[in-house]
Amino acid sequence: MEIIRFADLKAQPWRNGGGVTREVAVHPGSASPQAGTDGGWDWRVSIAEVSKAGDFSAYPGMDRVLTVVEGELLLLTVDGVEHPLEKYRPYRFSGDAAAAGALPTGNIRDLNVITRTGVFKGYTSIIELSKKRAHPVFEGQLGILLQGQATAGTGGDEQPTALERYDAVVGSDAGTPEILGRGFLAVVSIDPVGD
Repeated sequence: MEIIRFADLKAQPWRNGGGVTREVAVHPGSASPQAGTDGGWDWRVSIAEVSKAGDFSAYPGMDRVLTVVEGELLLLTVDGVEHPLEKYRPYRFSGDAAAAGALPTGNIRDLNVITRTGVFKGYTSIIELSKKRAHPVFEGQLGILLQGQATAGTGGDEQPTALERYDAVVGSDAGTPEILGRGFLAVVSIDPVGD
């Protein structure tokens, strides 16, 4: 079972300097965080801190799913149309679009899933955890603890591992990790697009 600890992730400045992001996972794994529009990666999952209004970095040839995970509201303007994004409500838009954010209720943190158009499709679901029924994380998925207390295990004899806020559990179909607890979990799925 693989766990990506948020505390171990290094903050990287946005390409346009408007904030910082922590890269949770990227494919291929050898890509640099600054790549992305030049063939450096085909998908990336990251958590960004937004502390001032302004433009978002463009990602030509990519699709984006953005979810506010901390704070109340992001007013996201995409190609001139304003979209109020509330906490835990994923929103999909094109990386080609001109996008800017305003913060009417203060700083926010958001979960970004960016995939190369026509190659991968990304999805984000927010689920409420249960202490009675474990939530599996399958191959091609990441389970990211957004709020609350949870443990991850594979159901064998090993002791479950405690998760901290924003820790990510990497999915697997062999010894599928399961997450138990109380709180909210983002389940990010990255699916290859069929030929």
